[in-house]
Amino acid sequence: MKSRYQSYKQHQFCVEGLALARIAKDVGTPFYVYSQSEIEGAFLSYDSAFAKVPHVICYALKANSNLAIGRVLSRLGAGADIVSGGELKRALKSGFSPKQIIFSGVAKTKDELVFAIKKGIRIINVESEEELKCLNAVATELKRQAPFSLRVNPDVRAGGHPHISTGTPDNKFGVFHKQIFPLYQWAAQQRYLQPLGIQCHIGSQITNVVPYKKALEVLLDLVSRLERVGVHLEIIDLGGGLGIDYNNDNPDSPQKLAKILLPGLRQKGLTLFLEPGRSLVAQAGILVTKVLYRKDAGSKHFVMVDAAMNDLARPALYDSYHEIVPLFQRPGKKCQVDVVGPVCESGDYLARNRPMVLPVQDDMLAVLSAGAYGFAMSSQYNSRPRVAEVLVSKNGYQVIRRRETFEDLVRGESIPRELK
Repeated sequence: MKSRYQSYKQHQFCVEGLALARIAKDVGTPFYVYSQSEIEGAFLSYDSAFAKVPHVICYALKANSNLAIGRVLSRLGAGADIVSGGELKRALKSGFSPKQIIFSGVAKTKDELVFAIKKGIRIINVESEEELKCLNAVATELKRQAPFSLRVNPDVRAGGHPHISTGTPDNKFGVFHKQIFPLYQWAAQQRYLQPLGIQCHIGSQITNVVPYKKALEVLLDLVSRLERVGVHLEIIDLGGGLGIDYNNDNPDSPQKLAKILLPGLRQKGLTLFLEPGRSLVAQAGILVTKVLYRKDAGSKHFVMVDAAMNDLARPALYDSYHEIVPLFQRPGKKCQVDVVGPVCESGDYLARNRPMVLPVQDDMLAVLSAGAYGFAMSSQYNSRPRVAEVLVSKNGYQVIRRRETFEDLVRGESIPRELK
């Protein structure tokens, strides 16, 4: 267990002192549960670490876009990093100030740009020359200023899974750093484009702060060179990506990140934007699931549970590790177990060859560190309704998303008249 808000009390697994078995009895399984105190603590750790420089900590809404999670963070003064028009609407509904919202993503539509400009968001992160020209056309048509930054591809390799690497030339993200100068100079000549910042994002689940230092050095050099050609920026955005401890990953802390970045930031006097997502909500979230059956195949032990890859895709997608613990502790000899779900795919698993006391039918398990890219990446594959979400606080718990029904599965579908 990686969170101080998770513990066993009288052999029952609890979050903020509340037994998860009690919630399971009320809402059924599977479900996601989040600790409000854990989320608040993670945000305040970032906010205090960078208190000595002007900064905005923008929560990456893609990690977990539930309105209640957004509200927990917006109340603390967080900004929001969004990547679609839908996320912008969610951010506004969650209470984030438009002046603290940044719009990222490589393929924004014209309608999304119109909506963002009309709402007066802080900055749009532009990722290509054609997008910049589209933004200019939209802003000119609206006769409204469009503050923007160019997302720079700094050619920094940060490690991690290749599917979540974003800072090298072979990734789809950003403008290669040597190509930005004519774009900024052209933009500065346009009536409705406002070059406000420069941004990069080098990847996700980065556990070492050294790549951030390299990225900052690239951006600061570019800022200085832009100043020499008459382009003066106010914001430097280093993206997100600081990792968490899934499996003894030993990630560096926001404090260590601040220590390595502050000298360079003070030198230029720019406002820092950061876009953490995983490191704000992952440890706060747990997927609770129930054992349906067991099956032994020689020395292989399968535990079939009611959660599946459609509920938590990360193990199947990235071969990701999530610690799994029982809701009720009991003694016993550990053996190697595969925890698998009901979806009709060989890749439907939550854990493979995991040492644990062999669960029995109706036991409940907690899949830890599941608050980021858990429900957010879930689907209705195999016509499985998406699960409930619950928020635990010092005042108890609230269901913040009800479990879907069959009616939710078929909403919007229809059978043509000639087929009836």
